[in-house]
Amino acid sequence: MASADLREELDCSICLTTYTDPVMLRCGHNFCRVCIDRVLDTQDGSGGYSCPECREEFQERPALMRNLVLLKLMENLLTSQPTPRETGICCTYCVDSPVPAVKSCLHCEASLCDKHLKVHSKSPEHVLSDPSTSLENRKCSVHKKILEYYCIKDATCICVSCRLDGDHQGHQVEILDEVSEKKKKKLRNVLQKLTTKREETEERVQNLEESRRKAQEKASGEAERVTALFIDIRRRLDDLEKRVLSDISRQEKEKSLSLSALIQKLEIQKDELSRKMRHIEELCNMTDPLTVLQEPDTGDLCDPEEGGGDEDTGGHDNQRHDVDGLDVTVISDTLHTLCDIISGIRSGIYVEGPGDILLDVNTAHNNLHISDDLKTATWTQEKQNRPETAERFHCYQVMSSRRFTSGRHYWDVEIRRSGRWMVGMCYPSIDRRGGHALIGYNNNRSWSLRMYNNEYSVIHDRKETCLPQKISSDRVRICLDYEAGKLSFYELCDPIRHLHTFTTTFTEPLHAVICLIDGCLKVS
Repeated sequence: MASADLREELDCSICLTTYTDPVMLRCGHNFCRVCIDRVLDTQDGSGGYSCPECREEFQERPALMRNLVLLKLMENLLTSQPTPRETGICCTYCVDSPVPAVKSCLHCEASLCDKHLKVHSKSPEHVLSDPSTSLENRKCSVHKKILEYYCIKDATCICVSCRLDGDHQGHQVEILDEVSEKKKKKLRNVLQKLTTKREETEERVQNLEESRRKAQEKASGEAERVTALFIDIRRRLDDLEKRVLSDISRQEKEKSLSLSALIQKLEIQKDELSRKMRHIEELCNMTDPLTVLQEPDTGDLCDPEEGGGDEDTGGHDNQRHDVDGLDVTVISDTLHTLCDIISGIRSGIYVEGPGDILLDVNTAHNNLHISDDLKTATWTQEKQNRPETAERFHCYQVMSSRRFTSGRHYWDVEIRRSGRWMVGMCYPSIDRRGGHALIGYNNNRSWSLRMYNNEYSVIHDRKETCLPQKISSDRVRICLDYEAGKLSFYELCDPIRHLHTFTTTFTEPLHAVICLIDGCLKVS
């Protein structure tokens, strides 16, 4: 009964038959792999998954873990206690009622039940086997004797007569049981290899499923990040559009008021001119010369340089020049802001990540104190008493220990209490002594952003380019695209602002480098 109950426990609750390749869900219930896969396939697109046994719900398709313990238990039980089955073969001697046979005698060519087996002859020629209806297949077709040997040369089963007198005389032969055991041993070895290979394949499947799950999670996270990014882009664009439209509307109102005032003024001037014109026409039409001559001097009426002439000519022309168009700097600033937004997006999406910058104490000048976490450099008058080596700078500089030979990377610098500093990147072959050791001031081996007395510039190959814009933030970012040969500097404000980009072909590994004459700088 215990064996029967245990067999029932080895039945899958979906197909109601013995487990085939049992797998387990996180809730602990087991199923055939094919059965549970079919159930989960039907749940695709429903918004969730659930266990057919306990109905526990899962947000994502659950990973199927192979239950090796259950598989081993099932194999051992089925091997040691095979499932009873009806063979359909009945005892030859039970003629009154059919009784299932338990053995067949090859010599007698009869099947036997338990009762007749007990009284059956035990002599060697009576060979017993599992119940079979084709007992003649166990005998030689030529001599009608039991097949007892196996001919190695002809790879066939033979009887004793075939061995002694027949076609197989003189051939190497072995007893059937011994050959069978040898073949079984080979088959067990093959089975072991196949079992090992199947387990390895199953492990690979589990690893691939785990990789697929991680890929799905990563894709989901990236989708959320990109969605949030575009929401922020749309917000920035909306704010930018509102700001530009507001500026345009303000300019339109200011110009409209200015034009209205000018028009009113010109209308007054026009009325005054019309009055003067009518008075002059009246004088011209008079016949009495005395009246004409007694009229005050009218030279001012027609002199365009007197009175309101400036307002009628030059002043009017200037006003017309002022209102020819809107202030184009608004549109120009908008385009620059859009470029800054796009630069920020590129920095956020296409850069692999912040470079793990650690300052190399072995290169630091002795007036630079390097923090324990190798992230901050501070200028100090107190000498650090480090040993003089060939790699140590003799100017106030320090390089990073990490070098970059490929990919896209960035690193940030926070400026603390410093009015004179330089940041950038350099080749390891940069000079360590003399004026050519300063970043930017050597032969095509370094690139730098420089701040000196609140004036900003970029320097390469001893050529300095002043930057027109001022940097208000205390943080700058250096972005490297090694394959594209681009080194860019940004001010970390909102939105991020592009300062300058060097374009070249990098021929050596690159190190981050900082230089400061006062204060301190922190890299991240």
